[in-house]
Amino acid sequence: MRKVVVVLGVLIVGGLGAVAYSRSSKAADPGFKTVQISRGAVVEKALAVGAIRPDQEISVKSKISGIVRKSYREVGDYVRAGEPLFEIQPDPTPLELTEARREVENASNAYEQAKRKYDRQDSLKKQGITSSQDWDVAEKELQETDSRLGLAREKLALVEKGRIKSERLNVESVIRAPVSGTVLELAVHEGDPVVPLTSFQAGTALAVMADMKTLLFKGTVDEIDVGKLTEGLPARIKIGALPEAVVEGRLARISPKSKTSEGATLFDVEIDITAAKGVILRAGYSANADIVVKEKKDVLLVPERLVKFEAGKATVEVPGDLGKEPLKKEIKYGLSDGMNIEVTDGLKDKDLVVERPPKKIE
Repeated sequence: MRKVVVVLGVLIVGGLGAVAYSRSSKAADPGFKTVQISRGAVVEKALAVGAIRPDQEISVKSKISGIVRKSYREVGDYVRAGEPLFEIQPDPTPLELTEARREVENASNAYEQAKRKYDRQDSLKKQGITSSQDWDVAEKELQETDSRLGLAREKLALVEKGRIKSERLNVESVIRAPVSGTVLELAVHEGDPVVPLTSFQAGTALAVMADMKTLLFKGTVDEIDVGKLTEGLPARIKIGALPEAVVEGRLARISPKSKTSEGATLFDVEIDITAAKGVILRAGYSANADIVVKEKKDVLLVPERLVKFEAGKATVEVPGDLGKEPLKKEIKYGLSDGMNIEVTDGLKDKDLVVERPPKKIE
């Protein structure tokens, strides 16, 4: 029985001690923590959202209709200007072929008639029987029918073979690279039909080419930030697929006209890539660019969440004397990056600033 009483006494004393310690701990807890002021860099920047793109993309098209007989290149191949890309085989309908042959036949008959008329007038002119005017008419008619016959034959050659080579025209069925560059996309394959490029239709895109040595960043900036920007500002580009890559650039162009996307007003920007050491960039990489408006290094920084802005003044709370409430202190500030703000006056290195706990929503 005595042992039980002793055990109960120990438990009661221990419980009272725990309660007293808990009360003393709460009394000693000031209800906030402090953050030490430190030095660092602060950057005022504008965010551009976009992707890595070639400076120019060339769409390759055909001037003759038909089907793709042969494709000489694959995606990723580097092609020099003038090298073959595709061979187009004409595939005329029976009606088109018949009409082309009939035009040649009609033009040939007209030429033969004009030739006989001209020969007759030429013979009469030499004999002094006909007038020079009649001879001129016959000569002109001969030239016109000769021209129509040539056009009809060229049209038939295009329909049947897809190529023409003459003094007036040089068309071939082999589509060649218009510029030097890399094949980014093949839009057709062997056997696919091809619609020609004319004044009345856009034609079938066969391939897309670009010079991969002239990649740049193309993106958009919100209207809130575009007023801060000027051409020539440095930029730091972050590639989504290459998080460790360091790519630097310089703002090259700002669109003079805005566009609207999902209710936001945006401006197109282009950034020339100036340095991408050890990085293989590919067209289409999604990326963000921080365009540096202003930057300062080795300045006093305080978390912006601890600064209160009221009536044009900025204040922070600093610890008071032992057991007293924190004191408000006015500061002067400079640049901000949204996370930290530069302190130009009112605090010094290693000063402490009060951070209040977040308010609980009940």
